[in-house]
This record gives sequence, C-alpha cells and structure tokens, in this order.
Amino acid sequence: MEFPKRVREIVGYALYAAQCGEKSPKAKPLKGFGPGVLEVVADYDGDTYRAVYTVRLPSAVFVLDVFQKKSKRGIKTSQQDRDRIKQRLAEAIEEDKELRR
Repeated sequence: MEFPKRVREIVGYALYAAQCGEKSPKAKPLKGFGPGVLEVVADYDGDTYRAVYTVRLPSAVFVLDVFQKKSKRGIKTSQQDRDRIKQRLAEAIEEDKELRR
C-alpha cells in the first residue's frame, strides 16, 4: 500500500492475470530462477518498482518480493535482492508442499 496507486494497479493486474492462468504483458521471466518465476517492472514518476512472483507451484501464486529499485546504476537486480528472492522461493516450495498434504 506504500507504493503509488498506478504501480499497485500494474502489479495487481499481473497477479490477477497469473491467478487466472494468464500472463500480463508487463510480466517477464526473471533470469536465473528457472521457469515460472516472473518479474513485473513498473516505472512511475522517475522511480522503478519491481514485483517478483512464481506460478511454478500448483497450490497458489506466491509473491516472492516487491521493492522499489534503489540503485541508479543499471537495471540489474542486486545480489541482495536476488538472495532474498531465492530464499523466499525455497520457503514457497516448502509451503506448497504443506498445502498439498
């Protein structure tokens, strides 16, 4: 809720589309995480916002991270953000297993 309304709309639509089995035109695969991990990039008022989620798991669409990009150097996702996404993906995989028991 802290993000600008337009950013929330873009991310919200992408997540809704994912829940419906579709893919938002704003969503693209996030490299290095294998199939089913997608990223939505929303630019607003000179700032860049990112949402990362996975559709890989059968029980739900899991949001792995949502953040405002801080670095002004390049478009690459920082190693710290990538590590956090990797950890949350592992947690989502475990939660998916629990939900399907």
